[in-house]
Amino acid sequence: MGGKSKFQDYQHEFSKMLTWSYLKGLVVNPAQLPFAALLLIITELVINVLVVERVPYTEIDWKAYMQECEGFLNGTLDYSQLRGDTGPLVYPAGFVYIYSLFYYLTGQGENIRLAQYIFIGIYLLQLCLVLRIYIKTKKVPPYVLVITILTSYRIHSIYVLRLFNDPIAVLFLYAALNFFMDSKWYLGSIFYSLGVSVKMNILLYAPALFFFYLTNLGFKGTIIQLFICGAIQLVLGLPFLISSPVAYLKGSFDIGRVFNHTWTVNYRFLDVDVFENKCFHLSLLAIHILLLIIFIPMCVKYFNSYCRLKFVQKQVQPQIDAKNIENKRKSKIKKDLKKKLNKKNEEQENLSKEQKDFLNSFEVMLQKSSQKGNKVAKKPVEVVEEDPHYSINFDILSQLFILPMFIVNFIGVMCARSLHYQFYSWYFHSLPYLLWSNNFSVIVRFLLLALIEMCWNTYPSTDLTSALLHVCHIIVLYGIYRKISVELNMASKLE
Repeated sequence: MGGKSKFQDYQHEFSKMLTWSYLKGLVVNPAQLPFAALLLIITELVINVLVVERVPYTEIDWKAYMQECEGFLNGTLDYSQLRGDTGPLVYPAGFVYIYSLFYYLTGQGENIRLAQYIFIGIYLLQLCLVLRIYIKTKKVPPYVLVITILTSYRIHSIYVLRLFNDPIAVLFLYAALNFFMDSKWYLGSIFYSLGVSVKMNILLYAPALFFFYLTNLGFKGTIIQLFICGAIQLVLGLPFLISSPVAYLKGSFDIGRVFNHTWTVNYRFLDVDVFENKCFHLSLLAIHILLLIIFIPMCVKYFNSYCRLKFVQKQVQPQIDAKNIENKRKSKIKKDLKKKLNKKNEEQENLSKEQKDFLNSFEVMLQKSSQKGNKVAKKPVEVVEEDPHYSINFDILSQLFILPMFIVNFIGVMCARSLHYQFYSWYFHSLPYLLWSNNFSVIVRFLLLALIEMCWNTYPSTDLTSALLHVCHIIVLYGIYRKISVELNMASKLE
């Protein structure tokens, strides 16, 4: 009976998967993203392998990375003395350790093909973490992610043809976001700090993360998490800090570094003198701070809602689990009792053929007399009682955490003094989420995605593409601001 019941369940599930509504949901329903996510990861594996095997590798920074790490491996701990063909080392200690490992694995950096396959692994791991966020938040339809991720030429180039350190920093960041969603604060802080130790751009998330700490953990808990982040930076940088602290801090965390206008994606339309002017840099910083002042209060309201609902989850979830356990126990008792009754019936003496015929005819006679004119089934209908299973999907609460984090990072990218091509990885995977967090039509959303991708794919950048990138960014941010403002106003009226 048990095997038959399971077979019927499987048959029911399979027939359900063949329905039009289910198949349509695989394309448009964010709740059915896991299936599309699996196919997407498999497809990305094939695409990246084909890219590595068929598209020529272009040297940009890999050789310089190896030269910088070679100096460290030879015993040099003075950051001012660690240099490559592109100039001095400008990344924190975590970068040095990770790329020193690559130095050994790839035969002093000579085995480029092996390095590319390592970066395929990095890309697929990051993609798994990104898709897990989208699965939990249930915000973006599967077809959007499939189209956006598979068609980005620039992202595939950054990860497997250029071997930049930006993807590694972003990998740690997405790991941290996943840990924070699961309320694993210590692991989240550790991985966030590891991301900062590879490249400083991860600090763009810091304003939102600070208030997220404060809302959920209070002042004391926030101090503990900040101490963990700082301690990791101290431990990783300790050899260099002991040798030459000023050189390390100036080299790895130089916020005043002047970027080369040659590689800029977002400010090609400016003259070099204006681009390198300190007043221009200070103006961007002022705009950055102003935008944070506008958006942080909104983010805090989201974090407060997240914190309250998480508290409700902690109160309700144990009751739900206890009820399901009780239902499961009762179900087991019923099944055991049914098995005993069946066994008892089997042990009874078999009736003779004449006795069975008599009982069957007697049963038919009773049925006809009790319900005159009604058709009587020859066999009784077997009623299968399904045990109730109670659940509340709290994963969607992650929207209240992820959106503020992506917004604050997006503001940082908008106000960056210069964006180089590899910086696209800083926010590419968050763009679908940001665009589906506003009230634009689907056509406008895809148009913005296409225009942003075009701007990043134009090399060298032009006055038009640089200006267009800013226009697209402003439209995206304004759309988010308008939607959040409406939602918060409605929520305040309901309260």
